[in-house]
Amino acid sequence: MIEKRLKTINGKIFVKIPDHLNELTIGQMMELQERPLLNDLEAISILSGNSLDELKNATNMDAFSIFNDCVLSLTNQIKYLYDCDAIPNKITFFTGKCSIKVSVIKNLSVEPVGAFMAAREIIADEINEYISQHGVGSLKENFNPSLKACCQVLAHYFFSKVTGKNYNEYEAEEFCNEIKKLRVTEALPIAKHFFTCYPNLSRQKTNFFRQFLQFWKNAQAYNPLRSLNTLTP
Repeated sequence: MIEKRLKTINGKIFVKIPDHLNELTIGQMMELQERPLLNDLEAISILSGNSLDELKNATNMDAFSIFNDCVLSLTNQIKYLYDCDAIPNKITFFTGKCSIKVSVIKNLSVEPVGAFMAAREIIADEINEYISQHGVGSLKENFNPSLKACCQVLAHYFFSKVTGKNYNEYEAEEFCNEIKKLRVTEALPIAKHFFTCYPNLSRQKTNFFRQFLQFWKNAQAYNPLRSLNTLTP
């Protein structure tokens, strides 16, 4: 971390930003990914957690120069972000004043069933979106899931494990806020595993109820015809 106390028109503020990828959260990376046209102060605001307004009240622009090399270093490291493959044994969540350590099971089975279905839908939508833009030919070599999709998959995967609650799709979606606090070098390899090693999750979703309705519709069309045949002399 690079730290500096800056003078502002109202006093002083303490600014601290990461200078290595493993100090960056997946939430910070998502913001950087979603806003590619950031200026220097906006980037420092995301990386430090300081509001943009308080940074703008600094009395000396040159005071921010200490962060230039740090941001440049992170930019170079981000190029290799998706090369992170080591799945951690444990993940630590900080909820309020408590910290909770959760073991990461190596086979990464998605459970309960509701979480599996939600993860399957997110993965299928993400892969289908890529195919619609780039075709299926480059999928294996070039596909990288968005950090937003990774965050959503992890939220459904970890929700019940961390909270101890029964699975609830809406609460699991809100749990994305906790996932965003994880280090990106820990969270991304786990999420990537779902996208690359669980092809069944990305297959076309089967809706048995729709199949039933189609069968029933066909049966209704068939039965009157059969009745007519029986009345024919």
